[in-house]
Amino acid sequence: MASSAQPTPENYTMMQAFEWYVPPDQKHWQRLRAAVAGLKATGIDNIWVPPGCKGSSQQGNGYDIYDLYDLGEFDQKGGVPTKWGSKQELVQLVQSARDAGVGIYWDAVLNQKAGADRTETCQVVEVDPNDRTRATTDAYSIDAWVGFDFPGRGDQYSSQKYHWYHFTGVDYNNANRRTAVYRILGDGKNWSDFVDKEKGNYDYLMFADIDYNHPEVEADVKAWSEWLCSQIPIMGIRFDAIKHFSEEFLKSLVENLDAKVGPGWFLVGEFWEDSLDAMTTYIRNMEHKFSLFDAPLVYNFSQMSNTENADLTKVFDDTLVKYEPVNAVTLVMNHDTQPHQSLAADIQPFFKPLAYALILLRAQGYPCVFYGDVYGIKGDHPFQPSCGGKVPDLCLARKLYAYGEQIDYFDYPQCIGWTRLGRWDRPFGLACVMSNAGPNEKWMYVGQYHHGETWTDVLGWEHSEVVINQDGWGCFPCPGVNVAVWVNRQAEGRERFGRL
Repeated sequence: MASSAQPTPENYTMMQAFEWYVPPDQKHWQRLRAAVAGLKATGIDNIWVPPGCKGSSQQGNGYDIYDLYDLGEFDQKGGVPTKWGSKQELVQLVQSARDAGVGIYWDAVLNQKAGADRTETCQVVEVDPNDRTRATTDAYSIDAWVGFDFPGRGDQYSSQKYHWYHFTGVDYNNANRRTAVYRILGDGKNWSDFVDKEKGNYDYLMFADIDYNHPEVEADVKAWSEWLCSQIPIMGIRFDAIKHFSEEFLKSLVENLDAKVGPGWFLVGEFWEDSLDAMTTYIRNMEHKFSLFDAPLVYNFSQMSNTENADLTKVFDDTLVKYEPVNAVTLVMNHDTQPHQSLAADIQPFFKPLAYALILLRAQGYPCVFYGDVYGIKGDHPFQPSCGGKVPDLCLARKLYAYGEQIDYFDYPQCIGWTRLGRWDRPFGLACVMSNAGPNEKWMYVGQYHHGETWTDVLGWEHSEVVINQDGWGCFPCPGVNVAVWVNRQAEGRERFGRL
């Protein structure tokens, strides 16, 4: 294979390092600290950690966020640690991750606050839940949980307290115990204009909705982002619920981080939509500085796994990775789509290995592996690790072999494949073939420079051997309703498979 002046960059993979039902034992930072070296060995380069700010209880996952400035340091909301552990343990995790060469992506929950310390009286109107632009009552007063004093922390790190005028909406009136969507009134106060237009205006999602038009809020959250980076050396940020708070503010926040802390962040947003147009519009509005999770791809996986003889050649139809491959974070499952969650997207177990091969072994997208698929899911409805425990092997195949030109063989509805031809400095390449029906095979080209080599399945599910002919072609089989990943049996790193 001809050489090139520029070395080939390594493939990167991220992992969501939690699932919804991780036990609330305050030991998760410890678990991750013990795991990071092994994750790096499998090809995981960055981990998206759960929301590390204090929630409304020690059982909350952090999306019920109470105090941005409490990372498990102050005695608030039931104790000092968060569900995940103490700030000291978090700092130890981050240091161990850095030592192992693993970056940290912070989960920033900036849309709402929960667990207020007291109620305050404020003027509101009720709005139609399905059209938040339409008021259904005249103005009247309610007692809302919007008073945040942070008594355990006091003024350390920030003296900002939160009151009714720092929020745009709530969903509960403590005076009469009534639930509704209440828009808070005040001079110039309204829903943000820079949010998704579902339900007329989707500014309000849950709890007490933060008003980024208020200058004190904007200043406090920008100051927090700078402070966080001084406490925890992060490589990137996952922003929660971005279609529900001001796009304009988020742009300003990122610009401030670039100016005050330095550029080069990886930024990904949870913009959970099945509308490709809405997602690509958001990416353009954010000047392609943001990535988004590929929700349409997840729904394609779900639909295909629940359809007999689904057409695999259409798996990337109307997906973000097809139209914005550089800004697409591809995934199979996350904490919202896992079973028994609000956005649960049922993906049958047989399809999981196919789905992971489709996100990990192709050139397009930045894949995100799910903790629950690697370690299993806890809770009342437990699940074993998916793919027969082979997700780490698929990650390793990506790290070692998924390089170079990609040739697709999407020519039969129930059996598709592709090859990666390798590069001058990463020469081994691979061939991937999968079926959602019976056993099958594909003739595929891997390059004349591989002629005479014997290739085998790194996953160990297909037991035959393939000898590459003089023209660089091989006939690659796969088991029924499964996937095979073929690599030269003498390729560097083959001894690492099946031991992860």
